[in-house]
Amino acid sequence: MIDVHCHLEQNELFLKLDELIPKWKKQLNYVISSCAHIKDIDKTGDLFKKYSPFVKICIGLHPEFIKEIKEEDILRIDKFIRRNLKDISAIGEIGLDYHWTKESRWRDEQKKLFIRFIRLAKELNLPLVIHSRGAVPESIFILEQEHMKNQRVLFHFLEDKSCVKKIIDNNWFISIGPALLKSKDLKKIARDMPIERIMLETDSPWFAQKPEQEIGEPTNVILVCKKIAEIKHISPEQVENETDKNALAFFRLR
Repeated sequence: MIDVHCHLEQNELFLKLDELIPKWKKQLNYVISSCAHIKDIDKTGDLFKKYSPFVKICIGLHPEFIKEIKEEDILRIDKFIRRNLKDISAIGEIGLDYHWTKESRWRDEQKKLFIRFIRLAKELNLPLVIHSRGAVPESIFILEQEHMKNQRVLFHFLEDKSCVKKIIDNNWFISIGPALLKSKDLKKIARDMPIERIMLETDSPWFAQKPEQEIGEPTNVILVCKKIAEIKHISPEQVENETDKNALAFFRLR
């Protein structure tokens, strides 16, 4: 299996990777770590160098931090991506977050930054990993305006079940994580989204499966796989095979 979205740069995981990765390798083919803050960019580059090819990386700026993002941060991310292009699997997570950002001024700044990253991804032929909380229709509108229909777009942790048809129509993907085990809306999304458009994620170190775990780990994709199989009335092996195939093609992994 493949965890297409986690955060290995977070210290809860980063400080234990020498211990954890040999364990994960017994159950997973790849783990894709998403760097979402400028302060973590060097750490993300270091963990890729140490743990590649098992660990792949995505680079972006999370919209939640829009008030602290400076122009030099954006330029530094741009330079890092260009300089390490062969090592980067996607741009992300990027997008809109209206849950934490209420002011129209800062929402407008999120949109501007989102468009800049979309255009960078198009220029460099990299896929996009989208964070969209409380703003999925707006994110879809921007992506359509930027002519991203039929391009490699992945909505990580999609929560808005009303937008599933739009995502299907645009030929995009979603990734589903352990929140599926409790969320009724996510169960409906998993039911309605074709398996050919689904990948597995954990968003670790968050979404620990208590009481067994103190932190979330990429191997929790196994729990997600089993729950999707139950919802869709297919075998876990079919879910594993299809979601692996989707991830390999989307991120162009071997």
